[in-house]
Amino acid sequence: MQTPLKPLDEALAELLAQATPLGERESVSLFDADRRVLAQDVVSPLQVPPRDNSAMDGYALRAADVAQPGVVLPVSQRIAAGHVGQPLAAGTAARIFTGAPIPRGADAVVMQEECAPLDGERVQVKARPRPGQCIRRSGEDIARGSTVLPAGTRLGPAELGLAASVGLAELAVARRPRVALFSTGDELVMPGTVAPAQLPEGHIYNSNRYFLRSLLQRLGCEVLDLGVVQDTLAATVAALELAAERCDVIVTSGGVSVGEEDHVKPAVARLGALDLWKIAIKPGKPFACGHVQSGARRAHFLGLPGNPVSSFITFALLVRPFLLRLQGVADVAPLSVAATAGFDWAKPDKRREFLRVRRGAQGQLELFPNQSSGVLTSTVWADGVVDNPPGTPIARGDSVRFIAWTELL
Repeated sequence: MQTPLKPLDEALAELLAQATPLGERESVSLFDADRRVLAQDVVSPLQVPPRDNSAMDGYALRAADVAQPGVVLPVSQRIAAGHVGQPLAAGTAARIFTGAPIPRGADAVVMQEECAPLDGERVQVKARPRPGQCIRRSGEDIARGSTVLPAGTRLGPAELGLAASVGLAELAVARRPRVALFSTGDELVMPGTVAPAQLPEGHIYNSNRYFLRSLLQRLGCEVLDLGVVQDTLAATVAALELAAERCDVIVTSGGVSVGEEDHVKPAVARLGALDLWKIAIKPGKPFACGHVQSGARRAHFLGLPGNPVSSFITFALLVRPFLLRLQGVADVAPLSVAATAGFDWAKPDKRREFLRVRRGAQGQLELFPNQSSGVLTSTVWADGVVDNPPGTPIARGDSVRFIAWTELL
């Protein structure tokens, strides 16, 4: 009896249900926190900005002192950023610069383009101000005691800058998941070991190892790279035992079917448990998940298909959210946006398709001509995928759902 295809959303929900966050944390410098996941809320100990300050270079004054354009006021002081002025005397103005604190008594700033210095000690105000104009209020960006970054945030440049703006030099982040990676297949050759002209017939270079390792590192994982494991049951069992002793997750590519030379399935079954799923997506139908036991330690097992594009897409759709959830990220769904198809897709598959596309000069999506699961050039040419529902033809001009690589990688 043929195994029914499992919808992607159902498979992902089952997988995420097994992804209990690791719960361990460490403190790291902001310089080392990019792409790490925040382990506790960041609560601001101060107001940002700390005091009312000028949004412009210009003159701080009382709006009531300029009843009409053209009023001339004496300049009583000069306030630069980082300096605090004296209380402003009625009927005077203060030369002020962007970021400088507003002196007590002033309630407006007139930008310098609307003022005319007369002799260095007086200024003509050519526009009538309104109270509060060009003033950035204390706490308008961040209020003291507010949560500026919640736990579970995946940190990027903007988040690191925000943490620095409230005075933090270090952040508590989730421990990096330790992930073992290996490929199976005696046909695989490592680049650099054999020149292309001497590549034996029937052999191919192992591309999956390189992009999978890169994808894991981008997700903040510590990678134990076990290379290519010999196609024997004993070698596969030994690799899995070593991986389970040291790692939280094991990721493999290839070898999870039922052929005589596919030893991953019986090896995982011997050491733990394995489910083989046929996911209703194209590319990427075969997927395996389970666990491997080594003494008291248990590691999650995730088996990807061997075809490179299938492995690439399946990692993005299933492994990536799983690893983010292990680090405490709650919202792991990639953002999709409506876009206009600049192509026809007349023969859709019965499975949910992820078509490699890129945005053209006119804003419409262009389709890579060869959507085969073995054509890795499609992933380089493209800048994302169209998430196409099962059995849905696409005509030029149709609205489709586009997911950028930046959301998946």
